[in-house]
Amino acid sequence: MKIVDTQGKCQYGDGLTMLFIPQKQDLPIILIVDDEAINRIILSEAVQDLGKLVEAETGEQALELADKLRPKVVLLDIDLPGIDGFEVCRRLKTNPSTSECAVVFVTSHSESSYEYHSLSQGGIDFIGKPIDLGLCRLRVKNQLILQQRTEALQVAKDDLHELVTQVPVFISCWSKKLENLFSNDFGGDWFGINAKAMTDQPMQHVFPASLYNLIQEKIQEGLPLGTFTVYMPERPNDIEYAQVYLTARRMQEEEIGFLLTLVDVTSVRRAKHDLMLEKERLKVTLNSIGDAVIATDTDGRVTFMNPIAERMTGMRSKEAEGEHIESVMNLCDADSKKPGINPIMLALQEKRIVAMALNSQLTAKSGEVYRVEDSAAPIRDDEGNIIGAIIVFHDVSESIAMAVKMSYLANHDQLTDLPNRILLHDRLGQACKQANSMGRQVAVFLIDVDHFKYLNDSLGHHHGDLIIKQVAKRLESLVDASATLARIGGDEFVLVVPGIRNSGIVDSIATAIVKEMADPFIIEAQEYRLSVSVGISLNPTDADDEESLMRHADVAMYRAKQEGRNRYCYFSEELEAKLLQRHNVELILRAAISNDALEVHYQPQIELNSGRIIGAEALVRLRDDKGGLISPIHFIPLAEETGLITQLGLQVMRKACMAASNWQQQGFDIRVSVNIAAKQFVESSLSDDVARLLEETKLSATQLELEVTESALMDNFEETQNILTNLVEMGVSIAIDDFGTGYSSLSYMKAFPINVLKIDQSFVRDMLLDKQSLDIVKTIAYLASSLGLTLIGEGIEEEQQKLALMDLNCELGQGYLFSKPLPLESFDKLLLAGQV
Repeated sequence: MKIVDTQGKCQYGDGLTMLFIPQKQDLPIILIVDDEAINRIILSEAVQDLGKLVEAETGEQALELADKLRPKVVLLDIDLPGIDGFEVCRRLKTNPSTSECAVVFVTSHSESSYEYHSLSQGGIDFIGKPIDLGLCRLRVKNQLILQQRTEALQVAKDDLHELVTQVPVFISCWSKKLENLFSNDFGGDWFGINAKAMTDQPMQHVFPASLYNLIQEKIQEGLPLGTFTVYMPERPNDIEYAQVYLTARRMQEEEIGFLLTLVDVTSVRRAKHDLMLEKERLKVTLNSIGDAVIATDTDGRVTFMNPIAERMTGMRSKEAEGEHIESVMNLCDADSKKPGINPIMLALQEKRIVAMALNSQLTAKSGEVYRVEDSAAPIRDDEGNIIGAIIVFHDVSESIAMAVKMSYLANHDQLTDLPNRILLHDRLGQACKQANSMGRQVAVFLIDVDHFKYLNDSLGHHHGDLIIKQVAKRLESLVDASATLARIGGDEFVLVVPGIRNSGIVDSIATAIVKEMADPFIIEAQEYRLSVSVGISLNPTDADDEESLMRHADVAMYRAKQEGRNRYCYFSEELEAKLLQRHNVELILRAAISNDALEVHYQPQIELNSGRIIGAEALVRLRDDKGGLISPIHFIPLAEETGLITQLGLQVMRKACMAASNWQQQGFDIRVSVNIAAKQFVESSLSDDVARLLEETKLSATQLELEVTESALMDNFEETQNILTNLVEMGVSIAIDDFGTGYSSLSYMKAFPINVLKIDQSFVRDMLLDKQSLDIVKTIAYLASSLGLTLIGEGIEEEQQKLALMDLNCELGQGYLFSKPLPLESFDKLLLAGQV
């Protein structure tokens, strides 16, 4: 028998975790029991660094050492002289001093019956011979870790028990039937019954009735659990008030009981009570600065008044003392003059703090009138009994006058003094309710001054304001007192006419509005002519709520502008359908732009003599929710109206440049042509955007062509010239799209650096049937030849159209005769074919 000392370390975390783990730990003892020295050597080699090793050759020695040293792990051979390993294990487990040690059997027997017998005697592991050193060491190490954690858990349990014992809080756990499962009141300090005796006791036998009844009420009536304060008149151990923390214990969503803690808050409540009483006394005895103060007894008779109260009531304190509060404070409603009950009487009757009714007026004995705001409260003594009441009030006459003025300003347009959008919403809602109850209609007229922005910008805002004022006066002259005329925007007015009996009245009003605006406006001796577009919606015919009425009137007004302005238009279901369709397309368009989901199709541009593909026009495509294509006629104008056209154009240009860059890398000399919208073209950042995309996609500038319409070029001549010059200097080609349908001015042809003219497809389509269209095409061809411009014919659908264009020296063409616009994959296949 020998003992081997080895070195070992045990590290623990810092901080609060040190409370629940052993602060010092000796090296664990490992007992090796085997009658063969070679086996003991092998086992010692495997576990030498895991603890202090002790060896025994027989079972008797092993039992003696284990009882003395209490090892953590015993490596036990089964075949021993004298008593065998099974008997040794049994005795170790039945001995209280050694029952916690982990027995690991080591044997050459591989039969399952040996392993079963080993485990049935209390062994926890089984190592076979010949011994695998690594496996042996790992199993012993795991057992030591389990022993260490078991000890730490026990220490934590003891520490936690000590902690909950020492805290000055009652902690308890209860079953669903409110039977005690645990409490930390081991000395019985709270309710005269210690924790051991409290176990399994019903709550009503432990707690005073006031506490138990309140808990029972919250549980049975399903009241929210949580934190509440209980008053216990039984006062166990002088604890008068306790803060209760009650929570439900759950297991797998099922309520299994309750956790309840109590904190003695008697001293806190008493201190708060004393402080509250002192505050009440101060309110009565101190003169309030700026506020009037009156105190009364429980009958409402005055006991105190401060100087401010004397001034506002017109009575001296001595004169008012003993008088009833309602004779001292002459209160009434400011509008109806109807007397009301004094707040002090309400406070005494309802035993709570109350405020004076809104719109209260106080009339002093001198006849002076004050608008007042106040609050009243009962006064309580130390025991909570009401001994009187106090009212604090102040003069708000100036504040109310200011509020009235601010309310008017908030609800009216400052320029025209007409109701604004806020007041209009209220008036319109009231008109609809009244009309529905009377079986009549409400007409909403949305009136917009045509081209006012142009007039305002050219004349200046001062003149624009003068015109708007005159427009408002003319409109006011057309309506009676029951109608509401509001200004809701710079040049937008809304007229609400309630009680409409027939549609003829609506027509008359709308006609009068348009006609009234036809007379010239005189501003500073200068005559101006204006017109208006009017949209009309009716309640309940078109809509039954204010928001829909306004929206429908806006749609109708928009239709009036589309039809030429200076007119009125009614809302219809057709307009509503178009509005919904437009809204749906806008949502799809915004989502496509946001998700980079716009598609670009490519229509080849053909060299007419050879049939060779020399370019492609990039055409944007948008798919609906079902995968179908939405016509560009529907979403391109919408993109321009909503300001999305720039984002759309940049996304299309990026995809087109990426495609052309790939063609260029594959050896195809293909120029991609991208349409630029008018709003996109006039942006000063266009040149920078093009340069950035060319660099980003590695596309040569000579492979990019930008198509602009004639109208886009004429918006800002000088700025347009600068943008075109910058683009051409980069190497980008400029094409005029749909040439012949716009200004067709030779002046801009000369001033702008243009490379390509595209004959509009309407002329190409009719050139074989209509002499005028043929003459226009000839003129365009001659013009392109004279200016050295490349000419492209669009919309070629027949062979004869192609031949006619070739006779006019038109080099390039595109159209369905050659190919429709194709997705990128299909266009790539077309390129590989070489010709169309």
